[in-house]
Amino acid sequence: MPLLAWGMLLALSGLWGGSFLFNRLAVAEIPTLSVVFGRVALAALTLLLVARATGVALPRDRASWRDYLVMGILNNVLPFCLIVWGQKTIGAGLASILNATTPIFGVIVAHLFTADDKATPAKAAGIALAFLGVVVLVGPDALGGVGDHLLAELACLGAAVSYGFSALWSRRFRGRPPIATAAGQLVCSSLMLAPAMVLLDPIWTHPAPSPTAALAVVALALLSTAVAYVLFFRLNTLVGPTNTILVTFLIPPSAVFLGFVVLGERLTLEQVAGMALIVAGLAAVDGRLARRFARA
Repeated sequence: MPLLAWGMLLALSGLWGGSFLFNRLAVAEIPTLSVVFGRVALAALTLLLVARATGVALPRDRASWRDYLVMGILNNVLPFCLIVWGQKTIGAGLASILNATTPIFGVIVAHLFTADDKATPAKAAGIALAFLGVVVLVGPDALGGVGDHLLAELACLGAAVSYGFSALWSRRFRGRPPIATAAGQLVCSSLMLAPAMVLLDPIWTHPAPSPTAALAVVALALLSTAVAYVLFFRLNTLVGPTNTILVTFLIPPSAVFLGFVVLGERLTLEQVAGMALIVAGLAAVDGRLARRFARA
């Protein structure tokens, strides 16, 4: 991948890594489904306004909105609901490890259903090394309860599989304006999540949130969703969906780093070693260093 793409990938990991911090502040006072709905709805409204201000028109044909609907289901509604349900009974550490299987499923799906994005030994080895880095970074203790809550663990794995198929589906958006694609899928996601929020956990049945919690939802919507998805679909066009979902490996290090900088959390030797393994795995996927050594 070009250096610009790696820079965008790092920026995207920071935006999505920050969502862990914003979520922590928001869900302490606001119902989970209300946080998810507020996140996607406010992001959708923001991107619609930006699209209008910049002259980017959303398509009006049924085929395009069908594509947005499927993308919203695979990329937002299904994985968000599965992860929220799964994390009610399993810890965040195990959930983040299960979520880090997303690139593995992405490579498998692309290998099976595309002709131009086949898995290579170098890519497979790099992804395995980066996944090991996530396990080391989060801590092997997180794996201690594997199997105790099988359905919840399968739900988190199901979210990773859904992300893998969303990467395949996103191939059809190449050449379309990233703002339009991001706004379209978020509009569809908002329309699908609204009934669930109203029926299962309406915000008006809870005490009014503090300004900190409300601002956390705004940050989730504007930074971790609106800006992040524009960057995500821009990367899809630049380097392809299989490379773009490698960002999943970079989200745990970003979350750990933000916790260290913002919350003053301790940075352990295991976390540093895990980050190093992730970098090594991504370097193997990129292949640039290997080619230089081969030429030397």
